[in-house]
Amino acid sequence: MAPEPTSPAAAAAQVPAPRLRNADALAAHGHRELRRLALDVAQAGLSACDAGRAALAAVTLTDDGIRVGDAEFVLAEGARVVVVGAGKATLAIATALEARLGERIDAGLIAVRHDQEAVPLGIEVVVADHPLPSERSAAVAERLLAMVAPLGPEDLVLACFTGGSSALASLPPEGVPIADKRALHELLLASGMPIAQVNTVRKHVSRIKGGRLAAAAAPARVVNLTVSDVAGDVLDVITDPSVQDTSTAADGRAVLGAYGLWDEVPESVREHLRGEAAESPRLDSALVHTELLVTGHGACEAMIVEAEGAGVPAVRLSTSLEGEARELGRLVANLARSSAAEGAPFTAPVVLVACGGESGVTLRPGAAFGTGGPNQDAAIAAALELEGAPVAAVMIDTDGSDGGTEWAGAVADGTTVARARELGLDLRQALLSHRSAEPLAALGDLIDTGATGTNVNDLIVLAVGKADR
Repeated sequence: MAPEPTSPAAAAAQVPAPRLRNADALAAHGHRELRRLALDVAQAGLSACDAGRAALAAVTLTDDGIRVGDAEFVLAEGARVVVVGAGKATLAIATALEARLGERIDAGLIAVRHDQEAVPLGIEVVVADHPLPSERSAAVAERLLAMVAPLGPEDLVLACFTGGSSALASLPPEGVPIADKRALHELLLASGMPIAQVNTVRKHVSRIKGGRLAAAAAPARVVNLTVSDVAGDVLDVITDPSVQDTSTAADGRAVLGAYGLWDEVPESVREHLRGEAAESPRLDSALVHTELLVTGHGACEAMIVEAEGAGVPAVRLSTSLEGEARELGRLVANLARSSAAEGAPFTAPVVLVACGGESGVTLRPGAAFGTGGPNQDAAIAAALELEGAPVAAVMIDTDGSDGGTEWAGAVADGTTVARARELGLDLRQALLSHRSAEPLAALGDLIDTGATGTNVNDLIVLAVGKADR
């Protein structure tokens, strides 16, 4: 049983608002004024991604039931309310639900990463593994399914599945060992494919993904409270255990074939994907409602407001950036460099902002998780294009852990290459080997946020000054 409702302010305080913890140090070298501007704008975007505050604003306990956004869900006497979920932003959402609903929550279970386990809740919080699933991930997934299976038509499931849930609550289908499921995830994450394609495969090699949790909960109603961490806000990529899957097992097989992975994945996975059990269930759409609490659009709007408040015009480049990290870094850096030198495509001074789904990295043989991340790669790629230019670039993974590292991303500017040369650092080799954290640490350019309690999109900010002509 959850505790009595507390004030929204007290609940929000349990999960600190996401922030750039070392912003002053990052702005103390290089193009200092441009760095400070870019970091302030990025902080505004990160603050706008606060899933806990968004949930506090969206959920209300009413006389007849629970209101979520504009929809009210009437609860008959004796109806049960159950909270389930997994992911990087799930703890903040669950904390807000306790603040709003208190003892109206009858039971709850969420899975989080190891760096979020210290916050006490009435809802049970268990720790599982990320970015690769484990025995703990399978155990919690089984418990989540068991919690919703007995519910009836009067009951309500509040589902809080957010980015990272694919590893934190991961349950292989019958005939696929957990070790094979983990091997599949590792191959997918190292392939460089967009997250939508990664999830297309994972949804069909699972007992909880692809809408299977919602199917287990039926005929209970399911209300999803989530945040978007993918370009285009595609629901069955964002919160796929509890919405209708729009892909097929054939799609999963095609993705593996297109990326040359079909013969690389374990035989148990191939055998499963050929069978009927790989197909996702059909859900009753009347039983499923989804409230997107935070999106990349909102983050970009907040960044534009911050830049214009500082007296600098701002341009939104995109809210759907995806692709290989180094190519994205080069692309946005070239736009900024050209704007600084030629006044086109944008007139400097200007701040360019963008966000999108998680950028990808294709790991080469010998490369390993934990030595860098997509946003760190993008920052180095940007630095190589920006040499000598009056531009500062900030690249952030909003969950605070870029590529599984303890860093959220990095800062680069027109002085980064020269500073690296003075220190004897080879930025190009670091980029090729995906060991981007090492030179960025030596340069003092890694961004520290800690676990942010959210996971929306990668954020990109470029503060562009006028180049001397």
